[in-house]
Amino acid sequence: MIKFLDLKKITDSFQPELDAAVQRVVQSGWYLLGEEATAFEKEYAAFVGAPYAVGVANGLDALRLIFKAYLELGRLKEGDEIIVPANTYIASMLAITDNKLKAVLGEPDIQSFNLDPFKVEEKITANTKGILLVHLYGQNGMHPEIARLVDKYNLLLIEDNAQAIGCRSGNFRTGAVGHAAGHSFYPGKNLGALGDAGAVTTSDSALAATIAALGNYGSRQKYVNEMQGLNSRLDEIQAAVLRVKLKRLDRDNARRQEIANYYLRHINHANVVLPQALSEHVWHLFVVRCTAREALQQHLEKMGIQTIIHYPIPPHKQRAYKEWNQDTFPITEKIHQEVLSLPISPVMTEEEINAVVQSVNMFSL
Repeated sequence: MIKFLDLKKITDSFQPELDAAVQRVVQSGWYLLGEEATAFEKEYAAFVGAPYAVGVANGLDALRLIFKAYLELGRLKEGDEIIVPANTYIASMLAITDNKLKAVLGEPDIQSFNLDPFKVEEKITANTKGILLVHLYGQNGMHPEIARLVDKYNLLLIEDNAQAIGCRSGNFRTGAVGHAAGHSFYPGKNLGALGDAGAVTTSDSALAATIAALGNYGSRQKYVNEMQGLNSRLDEIQAAVLRVKLKRLDRDNARRQEIANYYLRHINHANVVLPQALSEHVWHLFVVRCTAREALQQHLEKMGIQTIIHYPIPPHKQRAYKEWNQDTFPITEKIHQEVLSLPISPVMTEEEINAVVQSVNMFSL
C-alpha cells in the first residue's frame, strides 16, 4: 500500500537530530514558555520574513487569537463582517464565528481553488472589515485585485497559511503578505510537529504582544490578567521538533514540486482534471477533480494507493452551520463533489510516484 502520507517515514528521515532535540527538552526540566519556543519564534519569523512570530497551541487558535486580539485592540467589533472562501476547511469559519464576527462566504476560482479575487468586491458592505485569505492546498492565494480592495476599503488582510508554509508570494513568503497570518504545524503539514502546534506572524508589534498575552490567559505578568484570554501556548518539545524540521523545509518543498511536476507531465486521463499552479505553490496537497470520484478512489485503493478527499462536505452544508444549509455556492459544491487528493510527500520513492501515475492513467469507467 502506498500511504497517502507516511508520517513515520517522514519522522525517521529527521533522525537522530529529532531525538536529540526532544531529549534536550526533557533533560532541561522546562516544558512551557522557555528557550526552545523563543528560539523557534525568532527563527520562524526570519524564515517567513515577518518581524514577529508568536507560538500557539494549534492553527485554529492562531486564527482565533488574531481576531480576538483585533477585538481587544478596537480594530474589530462584534458583528463585523469577514470575507472568507466558501470552500476552505471549516476551521477558517470557526475562527471568525467563535469571535462573534460574521463570516461572509465567497466563491473560489475553480482552477486555483483559492478565493476568486474578482468576486470579492460584490461581497463588500459597510460592515466588511477584513478578508481571510486562505492559501488552499499550498498555493499562494494573494492577487493584485485583493491588494486593491484591501487598500480601497481599508480592510484587514488576514492569511490562513496553514497549508502553504514556505510558499513564495512575490518578494515575500505567504504569512508576511497580510496584516497577520495563522499557521498550523499539524503533523501532516509541510512543516509538521509531533502533535498540535501553531503560530501567528505579523508586522504589528501591538498585535503580537496582545496575542501572546491572550494565549497565556490574558496575562503579561504571572497572576495578573489584563484580558479574558485562553490557554494556547506552543510547548517546548514541539518547538524543538519544529526547529529541526524548519532547516529542511525549503528542500522538502522543492521535492514536493518535483513530484507535482512529474504528475502534471505524466498523468493523462480524459476524466481526471489536474490542478493548476496559477501562482507559487508548495503542493501541500495534489488535488485532482473527477466527476466519477468514488469510482476513481475505489480503483486506486484496489491498486494499493491511499487517497483522501479534502473535503467531502463544504462548510455551508455542515450541521455546525445549519443557518447556511439552504445557501447555494455552485462552484464550491462542484469542487467538494469532485476533488480527490493523491499521495505527495518528500519521502515518496520514484517507484511509488510512477505507480500513482500508472494507476490513475489505467482508470476506466
